Amino acid sequence: MLDEVITMAHGSGGAAGHELMEKILLPAFDNEYLREMHDGAKLDLTTGKIAFTTDSYVVKPLFFFGGNIGKLAVCGTVNDLAMTGAVPKYISVGMIIEEGFALSDLRQIVNTMRRAADEAGVYIVTGDTKVVNKGMADGIFINTAGIGERIDGTDISPLNAKAGQNIIVSGYLGDHAATIMASRHNLTLPETVKTDCAPLNHMVQEMLTVAPHIAVLRDPTRGGTAAVLNEIASQARVGILLEEEAIPVREEVRGFCDILGFDPLYLANEGKLIAFVNDEDTEKVLSVMHKYEYGRHACVIGRVIDKAVGEVGLRTAVGGIRIVDMPQGEQIPRIC
Repeated sequence: MLDEVITMAHGSGGAAGHELMEKILLPAFDNEYLREMHDGAKLDLTTGKIAFTTDSYVVKPLFFFGGNIGKLAVCGTVNDLAMTGAVPKYISVGMIIEEGFALSDLRQIVNTMRRAADEAGVYIVTGDTKVVNKGMADGIFINTAGIGERIDGTDISPLNAKAGQNIIVSGYLGDHAATIMASRHNLTLPETVKTDCAPLNHMVQEMLTVAPHIAVLRDPTRGGTAAVLNEIASQARVGILLEEEAIPVREEVRGFCDILGFDPLYLANEGKLIAFVNDEDTEKVLSVMHKYEYGRHACVIGRVIDKAVGEVGLRTAVGGIRIVDMPQGEQIPRIC
């Protein structure tokens, strides 16, 4: 390509746009569905029972320790489908790219997306690219949509939360938000702290194999664990009681939060899940999660109760209980 940055010509639908597709996008995402280069992808679904999701990614900075905006886009869509009890199959990718954006950065982003899609076992089958004037897009924005096949015998919904269920989290909370904040402000964190961005679908699929009656699955992204649990408590008309000493947070992240005045329960995660599980299934689910890299530190952090309906409480280390409110406003903007 003659230009090493994105120009307005790349968004014109002409030769430059075709070259961008042929030399960067197609080599990264190549598969039999995309190769047809039609206006849309013709897909095969066997059950007829699908899940569908979409999301947009505007994270700043675009690159951070352990990932970039492309990895976030693929993993975020895969995980949203998995949380519905679906097996992710196909993803679309729409990119809004700013004039002057470096092609070397675009190559790195799309190659990361391809690796994440390969790990998740999904196809990127269709997409769109638009180029906007310099200063109008902060580098690149990405929108993804995903389709998955729902797993027979599962019924996952916030409305299924019932008193007596255990609340499981798949690992350390707050790693992603801490990583973004450190990258944004040129702070140095230990190498143990990096984005937790990861596709969780394979682990979820096996969890549902051993325990098809898991009641609720959610990924605590923006607003963190506090937002997700408050939403579920409100929707299901139940109370939730967490145990502070059981909540997994890295000491490095806890120290980071103490310095900046953050609560790890409110920090975004991009590779964690929360599951509401009956007593009889809890050990089976934990056993499966502990086999996977992304669930190695899974643990029970609390229970659903029939008191304090619509509220989330936290039993502190000294034995008192404090209310964990729904977050107000955006603690850390542009986190995903």
